[in-house]
Amino acid sequence: MRSVTLCALALSAVLCGALQAEEKLSMSEADKAMYAELLESNPAEMDVAEGEQLFGELIGTATYAKMLGVKEKDLPKYLSGFPRYLDPAKKVVTIAQSIQMAALAAGKPVPKLESKEMVKMSAYVKSLANGQKTSIDVKANKHMEQMHKLGQQVFEERRGGRGLSCNSCHSADIVGSRLRMQPLPDLGAKETAAAGTWPAYRMTQSQMVTLDKRMQQCMKNALLAEIPLGSREMVALEVYVTNKTKGNAISIPSVKR
Repeated sequence: MRSVTLCALALSAVLCGALQAEEKLSMSEADKAMYAELLESNPAEMDVAEGEQLFGELIGTATYAKMLGVKEKDLPKYLSGFPRYLDPAKKVVTIAQSIQMAALAAGKPVPKLESKEMVKMSAYVKSLANGQKTSIDVKANKHMEQMHKLGQQVFEERRGGRGLSCNSCHSADIVGSRLRMQPLPDLGAKETAAAGTWPAYRMTQSQMVTLDKRMQQCMKNALLAEIPLGSREMVALEVYVTNKTKGNAISIPSVKR
C-alpha cells in the first residue's frame, strides 16, 4: 500500500512539474503543420474506403442490418449506441465483434479482431454513424449496467509495479497536466470525444488505430499487462469510456497525434 501511495505521489509531482512547460512543447511547428495538412487530407480515408470494399465483399450492409435486427436505413442511429447488448451473442459486444457475428452467421470467414482488415471494416461501419451523437445506454438492461460497472473498476484499478490506472492520467484533478510534454485529455470532452473519434489516424504511428488498440498502447506505455482485445474487461472498459463521450458527435476517421 505504501509503495502504491508513493508511486501515485511521484506521478503527481511529475505531472505538476510538467504542467509548467510551455505550450509550444506539446507539438512542434512542423507537427502542427502536418496536423493541419492531415485534417485536409486524412490518409485513413483510404483505409475506410478499403474497409467499405472489404465489408461489402464479406457481408454487406443489408445482411449486417438483418443480423442486428434493424432496418438498413436505421443503421447510423443504431451504430451510435455501440458497444451494446446483442441477444444472439447473449452479451455486450463492440462493432468489431458484431462484424464477426455477421460473418459467422453468413458462413463467411471470421476476421480476427487484431487484423488490418478488421480495423478497416470496423472503421467503415462506424463511419456510417458520422454526424450522429454517441448514444450508448448503460442503463438499457442488466448486461449494460454490469459492463459499465466493470468498466469503471478496470478504469480505476491500480495495476503493475507502478500502481497506475487509466484514472491516474485521466481523473478530473489530473486532466490538463502534461506527461511526456503532451496534455492529458478529458476523455469525455467535446474536443477529445474519445469514443466518437476512434478509429483514428495516429501521426506518430502513420496508421489508423482503434480505440481498444489505443487503450492497449496506453497500458504498454504505463508498463501494465495489456488487456486482450475482445475480452470482457476490454469491452467493459470501452463501454465506460464511451459513456463518458455520450452526446458528442461521431467523426470517423479523425486525426490524433
